[in-house]
Amino acid sequence: MKKNIIASGKFPVAGPYSTAVEAGGMIFISGQLPINPATGEIVTDIKKAARQTLMNIQTILRETNLDMSHIVKTTIFLKNMADFQVVNEVYAGFFPQEPPARSTIAASELPKGVVLEIEAIAIRK
Repeated sequence: MKKNIIASGKFPVAGPYSTAVEAGGMIFISGQLPINPATGEIVTDIKKAARQTLMNIQTILRETNLDMSHIVKTTIFLKNMADFQVVNEVYAGFFPQEPPARSTIAASELPKGVVLEIEAIAIRK
C-alpha cells in the first residue's frame, strides 16, 4: 500500500511526524493544536482554542480537496474536562449533520501547554 504525506507550509511540523498521511483512501491527521498559523500565536481561551484547532483541521483537509464532512473519527484531548461543554458547542458548529465518531480524553499535559489537541481521520467518499 502506498502512502502520501500531506504537507502544508501553513503548519510547520515540530517533530518526527507528518501533519497528515493518506493511505488507502483514508487521511490521518496528526493532533492539531490551537495555534494561529499566520502568527504562530497559541490561543488560550478554550472556546477560541477549539475553533482555531478545528479551523486548522479544516485547512489541512482543503489541501486534499476534502472538507469536514469527510471526517469519520476525531479524538479530543482536553487539559481540563470542565471545558467539555464549551468545546462541544464549538465542535457542533463544525459538524451540523452526521457528526463523526468521537472520543474525548482528559490529558494532564499537552504539547506547548495548550488547553486542547484534536486529531482526526477522514475518508474519501
